[in-house]
Amino acid sequence: MTAADESGAGAGADAGTIDVLIADDERPVLDELEQLLRRDARIGGIWRASSGSEAVRLLAEHQVDAAFLDIHMPGLSGFDLARAMSRFTQPPAIVFVTADEAGAVEAFDFAAVDFILKPIRRERLHRAIGRIIAGRETPEQPETIPDESIPVRVGHITRVVHRNDVRWVQAEGDYSRLVTETGSHLIRESISDLELRWAEAGFIRVHRSYLVDRNAISTIRLTGTHPSVSVGQEEIPVSRRSIAAVREAILQPREGRA
Repeated sequence: MTAADESGAGAGADAGTIDVLIADDERPVLDELEQLLRRDARIGGIWRASSGSEAVRLLAEHQVDAAFLDIHMPGLSGFDLARAMSRFTQPPAIVFVTADEAGAVEAFDFAAVDFILKPIRRERLHRAIGRIIAGRETPEQPETIPDESIPVRVGHITRVVHRNDVRWVQAEGDYSRLVTETGSHLIRESISDLELRWAEAGFIRVHRSYLVDRNAISTIRLTGTHPSVSVGQEEIPVSRRSIAAVREAILQPREGRA
């Protein structure tokens, strides 16, 4: 157990700063993270742990405002810690700091404030701290997005497809194919128009031919030669110029739906 700042640690030590826990089993990463955090005037006390079990002991002794967690650690993982902290009366804000980009989807099931990829960039860490503080000042309330009904032709009859049932959209010329769990339907509307109208409902343009419901994404792979996201058993390509926007969109808090 190492208390990096004995004098300043403890929630509420300074109303203008936040106290944090950092946990990573790689000593160089832990050192770098601590150094970067210390350069930020918004950070108060810093408690550091080199394993999940050490983090648990520190959390039992000290209340913190935020926790920066590696995902993969011996014994208790970052996800295990986040799960445990979610049961606290006043759970700290969670930021995952990891090289495992594929963990982003699961990370946000824990209502993580942010997800930072290694190597850690100072400006990216600065932005994460801003999100933590903004969340403390104005706790986010999920915005309820009303559903939308889309009439589709099936033979000689017209059916209604609800936007909330659409998992992804594929462009077919000036038309768009809406794919749900039970089928697909072609509508006479461009994917660009749907992108504009459905952005607030959580649909992300991942490729010029694909629009995906962020809440339906089960895995992501934004590195390598074939970046993609998965929706169920379907692998949907992500264009290289969309990678940054997709990564940022996945990190945003998820909206509520009517």
